[in-house]
Amino acid sequence: MKTTQIGSYPKNDVTFLVKLIDIEELSALEKEQQLQAGEKHYSEMISKEYKPTEEYMELFDTLLKLNGQKMADALVTIANHMHINNPDEITLISLMRAGTPVGVLLKRVLEERFGRSDVKHYSISIIRDKGIDTNALNYILEHEKRNPTNCLMVDGWTAKGVITRELKHYMGEFNKDREIPMSDTLYVLSDIGGTADVTANFDDYAIPSGVLNSTVSGLVSRSILNDEIGPNDFHGAKYYSELEPYDMSETFINTILPLCMTNEIKPCEDSVEAAKEQSESMMAYVHSTMKRFNETDINMVKPGVAEATRVMLRRIPEVLIVKSIDDSDTAHIVQLANDKAIPVEVDPNMPIKAVSVISNLKK
Repeated sequence: MKTTQIGSYPKNDVTFLVKLIDIEELSALEKEQQLQAGEKHYSEMISKEYKPTEEYMELFDTLLKLNGQKMADALVTIANHMHINNPDEITLISLMRAGTPVGVLLKRVLEERFGRSDVKHYSISIIRDKGIDTNALNYILEHEKRNPTNCLMVDGWTAKGVITRELKHYMGEFNKDREIPMSDTLYVLSDIGGTADVTANFDDYAIPSGVLNSTVSGLVSRSILNDEIGPNDFHGAKYYSELEPYDMSETFINTILPLCMTNEIKPCEDSVEAAKEQSESMMAYVHSTMKRFNETDINMVKPGVAEATRVMLRRIPEVLIVKSIDDSDTAHIVQLANDKAIPVEVDPNMPIKAVSVISNLKK
């Protein structure tokens, strides 16, 4: 295993523990057909990422203005919790790639607002049904000599809690095999699934970094696990060099960071009961949506603004459901749906702001 500086972030912001590979980019339809036919796992394929349209970037700019401060407030809340509870050193391990820009910002906030000089940030892969990259974890512990009890897992948000459960399960196996107490504490900005360990809030809103793909995540693809990845390799990723003219990664960081310097420090949500209610409400709605669309695979229903956006950008949607057609948090998803001629429904009683249902091609 070896590391090379990849991604478009400054090298001090993050170390991506991935193996750069070249991989054929499929259309969204080609990927969906192979995925639903059971021919390949989603981690073996990636679809082509297109540059955002001018209209979509205008919506992104609008969301930065509307929700940039809310995101900054959440970052400071999380950073303060990390600072208080980890006096010796802090190792941020962001789950690529939704966690990557969050990890970059947390590192900057810890250094520039809280005066910490002992923060390292690594971005590693975790894949549903496949697990976390244990080679990356071993590298952090053995090569970088980081304290396992001060390793803090970072993601952008939760939805159904799938990644949370994967993290807990595979970290439990890793710790048992290694006989070490490596932390599996998961920090997120928004815990709409009610499954994270530490969160700033349970609000379903358009986290600005969640509405773009690689162009706000260092131009790095989501993680890949295919035949090119050997037993001693990090999980793989592709670098989108063709999107360099459209990269917003550093601009995004430099826009949010000043908002984190003088805002009020608020406590994290620590109500177990509130998290439980959030989780139960979310899953009840997911199951009712599955029943309505005669869907037996829970992975076909993607709840929350961020997950619904990802479906519109990367999958083949059947329908978009929003709480309000006039909500600024979902305007970008509605635009994406309209651009793709995807039906948009309104459900004012839903417990979150948006849900995308993936089209079942077998039907």
